[in-house]
Amino acid sequence: MRSKITLILAVVMGLVTTLLFYKYINEMNTSPEVNVKLVEVVSTKQEILENQVITNDLIELVKVPESGAHPQAIKDSEQVIGKIALTNITSGEIILPHRIGSGAEESLFVSRKITEGFRAVSIGVNFVTSVSNLIEPEDIVDVIWTHENKDTGEIESEILLEEIRVLTVGRRMIESIPDTEYVEYTSSTLELSADDAVTIINASNTGAIQLILHSRIDDEDVIKDEE
Repeated sequence: MRSKITLILAVVMGLVTTLLFYKYINEMNTSPEVNVKLVEVVSTKQEILENQVITNDLIELVKVPESGAHPQAIKDSEQVIGKIALTNITSGEIILPHRIGSGAEESLFVSRKITEGFRAVSIGVNFVTSVSNLIEPEDIVDVIWTHENKDTGEIESEILLEEIRVLTVGRRMIESIPDTEYVEYTSSTLELSADDAVTIINASNTGAIQLILHSRIDDEDVIKDEE
């Protein structure tokens, strides 16, 4: 008899313990969550390259905890659209003010684009010598010098400089996009060493200068695409 009573008490206590356990778990699951305040900040959808114009399809608003948001993080996409990336901005990066600038601001600071140890030198060009005004900032060109041979009196052309980086065309420092208004330019600014700067200035005063354009397509990229 006693064994039966003990068994019944054990079963009842087990049921009570089980009920209490499930009640505790249920209370844990239904307890109110801690409220975390979120704020929207502007982030990149994909990598944005230096000097690239930032358009709406390159950015998005993302929500982050207010406590973890950078104090200078931009919260309004309108403050970013149309600006220029001053450096490469990685995909998913929160955009900060010092990473972007306006075209007007950048046109005043061509010195920011010059590689250390080099110089910026402008030369006069026309529609023909600038490859029909199709040369863009960041293109690579060779410089051709056409002049009269003092010994023979014949007109000669030779490659004066090779693989020269273009900093600006006219006053435009960034590559044009489909919506960019066409403006014919009459000068191009090149990045040169000090010695090459002297060479091209002398050549422009003793003959005619013409630019020839390099391809931007990398042979290795072509091979990868074919594979």
